[in-house]
Amino acid sequence: MRPFRIEIPQADIDDLNERLARTRWPEGEIPDADWSRGVPVEYLKELAEYWRSGFDWRAAEARLNRYPQFITEIDGTDVHFLHVTSPEPDAKPLIVTHGWPGSVAEFLDVIGPLTDPAAHGGDPADAFHVVIPSIPGYAFSGPTRAAGWDTRRVARAWAELMSRLGYDRYFVQGGDWGMPISLELGLADPEHVAGVHVNMFVTFPPQDPAAFEGLDATDLGRLEFAGRFQQDGMGWQRIQSTRPQTLSYGLTDSPVGQLAWIVEKFKEWTAADKVPEDAVSREHLLTNVSLYWFTGTAGSSAQLYYESAHGDEAFARTWGGPWPLEAPVGVAVFPEDAALPIRRWADPLLPTLTHWTEFDKGGHFAALEQPALLVEDVRAFVRPLRRG
Repeated sequence: MRPFRIEIPQADIDDLNERLARTRWPEGEIPDADWSRGVPVEYLKELAEYWRSGFDWRAAEARLNRYPQFITEIDGTDVHFLHVTSPEPDAKPLIVTHGWPGSVAEFLDVIGPLTDPAAHGGDPADAFHVVIPSIPGYAFSGPTRAAGWDTRRVARAWAELMSRLGYDRYFVQGGDWGMPISLELGLADPEHVAGVHVNMFVTFPPQDPAAFEGLDATDLGRLEFAGRFQQDGMGWQRIQSTRPQTLSYGLTDSPVGQLAWIVEKFKEWTAADKVPEDAVSREHLLTNVSLYWFTGTAGSSAQLYYESAHGDEAFARTWGGPWPLEAPVGVAVFPEDAALPIRRWADPLLPTLTHWTEFDKGGHFAALEQPALLVEDVRAFVRPLRRG
């Protein structure tokens, strides 16, 4: 393992600013177009100009570099990760995994409360040693140069990472791609995984018509939402699952293209009202987009979709389980997420499900939108398991 610091060359920052200044903007937008047709031009122009002239990448870089970072080679690829140890002697290890279009930057607001709860008004008995890796193909774990990096392979890499760090017994947390990766890690390393906590859990409608009987209004609303999402909200997934290489050219060459591709999801998958900044600050949003841009990983990050749709298991298996883990599982449900599970359909998929929390606010990027709620739910899930 070698220590790592983020040090983007000034020439790369200058290149970004020059490209933003020379953006070729589309003409002929439909009058009064809203977000239903994609990111509105005037909004994106203003955000791109802020990225060019108002956003301070060096400040964002310094914030990321406050935490110890490392790179190690696992299974032929470099894996970048943050490793923040707790001052508490009885802290438990916790590995946290992001998804797309996220990054390790999602978790900056939860590292302190997780590792040093006493300094953040919490109980020191809830402390964790936190490991936050970048998925292979993402940011400084990318680009990957070999096929086959699906969720199971990532999970096996995480098991190796935790072993190298000397953690014999550890907890797991993740959302988006971090959800199936975390559950697969529980299957891949059952002797060492003490519990798995996820957000954005997915339940697909069962084949048995009887499964629909007696669903309450909340569950019926979630079914209706899933139908709309399947019809109107899956475009990014279709492209990234089928032609990630073709997509990569535009996103790697155009910062505004990369910005639009990501910012759309921060609008659609959060509790944002009119613009993404209603849910996530511009600084967080642009830090995340900048990581994709500076590392040129738009295409390699999309390969995870392709691998999980074309490997031995279908895409539905990747997201829909079942996951017969030995370790207990906890699920946090945030109401504005991209997927809203139905509890009674979740039970057969997660035989060791012991913890289920439904919140009344928050969305897909829980650690950014509702960091306190996510932290407390992880703590509550782990407390009865700490003696294991």
